[in-house]
Amino acid sequence: MGKPTGFLENTRQLPAKEAVESRLKHYGEFIEQYSTTDLNKQAGRCMDCGIPFCHNGCPLGNVIPEFNDAVYRGQFEEAYEILASTNNFPEFTGRICPAPCESACVLGINQPPVAIEEIERHIIEIAFERGYVKAKQHIARTGKKVAVVGSGPAGLAAAAQLNSAGHLVTVFERDDAPGGLLRYGIPDFKLEKSVVDRRINLMEEEGVEFRCNANVGKNVPVGDLLREFHAIVLAGGSTIPRDLTVPGRELDGVHFAMDFLKQQNKAVAVTRTASPCFPTSNSDNLPAETHGLADRVTATGKHVVVIGGGDTGSDCVGTSNRQGAASVTQLELMPTPPMERTPNMPWPTYPMIFKTTTSHEEGCERQFAILTKAFLGDENGKLRALQVVDIQWAGAKDGRPAGFTEVAGTQREIPCELALLAMGFLYPQKEGMLEQLGVETTGVGNVRAPERSYQTTIPKIFCAGDMRRGQSLVVWAISEGRECARKVDEYLMGSSLLETKDASLVAAL
Repeated sequence: MGKPTGFLENTRQLPAKEAVESRLKHYGEFIEQYSTTDLNKQAGRCMDCGIPFCHNGCPLGNVIPEFNDAVYRGQFEEAYEILASTNNFPEFTGRICPAPCESACVLGINQPPVAIEEIERHIIEIAFERGYVKAKQHIARTGKKVAVVGSGPAGLAAAAQLNSAGHLVTVFERDDAPGGLLRYGIPDFKLEKSVVDRRINLMEEEGVEFRCNANVGKNVPVGDLLREFHAIVLAGGSTIPRDLTVPGRELDGVHFAMDFLKQQNKAVAVTRTASPCFPTSNSDNLPAETHGLADRVTATGKHVVVIGGGDTGSDCVGTSNRQGAASVTQLELMPTPPMERTPNMPWPTYPMIFKTTTSHEEGCERQFAILTKAFLGDENGKLRALQVVDIQWAGAKDGRPAGFTEVAGTQREIPCELALLAMGFLYPQKEGMLEQLGVETTGVGNVRAPERSYQTTIPKIFCAGDMRRGQSLVVWAISEGRECARKVDEYLMGSSLLETKDASLVAAL
């Protein structure tokens, strides 16, 4: 590596963040950039470790030591080419990935790991700024037509790869703009939608066609796709949320987290269009009718309780604080995670330890091992409180909780006018497209498509992402889209030159 002693001379340092009181006034991104000197130091911490486990930790197989070395040497075009060889969308993963590569970093055994995610974000932003990211021109076309249903990270990755292989790709998106959860699930303060638009525009320039407001199985007949396309990729995600069926669920004020987040993202999109100074504007200053969302659910002035301790719950916390909630409480059924690795989560596995997100930093009371017993309403049918109780988890041999009992005498009420259910997703929507296509599903409700082929029980139909593997990470969705694209290419052409994760790992070693 460029700096063999870098990890001895410099410790991990993350970029500065805008102050909480300032960033709560807007919905723009608030993490700053490294200086050239600091970026050089952080890239120089990457060790000449012999066997770089970060490759294996990354679902995409990113060639991490090599792009770190290029950054250290100031060769950003080289760094971009290395990064783009395995990752179609580093501008997304560099912002919202939980960075399993860092958990597998060899330096992380006894020091803070290399800041891989931030270095990745800097590489792609510098590449866009300097003009290294360009649309591929003069792609030799095969004449084969592929339909991709869903424009989330898996669908976009599959579309990009299949287009680069020369196929004519059409992406069908049921919403009014492409991006899937990147656009309407993840708040702008984590991923500004101009970043998504920039990539979509590039893909269109390369020849990918996007058809929005196109709900396959509803206003787009499945027969049209079967008749017009040589292959179909299903990448619609896992969209049915886990519900909490306790007394009072029907009260006004109980909502699914994704409905709440999507409404806010749509409102921010209106603000971004209306204001040239988007990061300094707050969409809640616009009247509701301006958004086209007169019945929009907001946290303004309310006691908010987020039920669910994952990333979606954290996004609800950050959004509620920006909307001016009176208070925000996040409840988690599971016990408080450990602060450090335990024997049951050894390096280089991804550790389930206690994490504090930037949204938690902005203000939130977090309670663990809490069971919601009921939603309580007033005489007008509006939510006024939650009835909860502490629970005690029993241990198991593998270190994971095996079951729980309620703690006597701990039942109580928590004031609440807005409860947001952020407990994850169960499986893809079956009504409509999946039922009409007749593809088989697994016992848990996902589309049956073995990883060796990504092929469903109908030969010309493939599946990737959360619709196939269940709720997962954006980085896994991109990986699935890439791998699925290769299988589609093989199906159409008999062989494929598209990259695979395994090939990138072999090349790196």
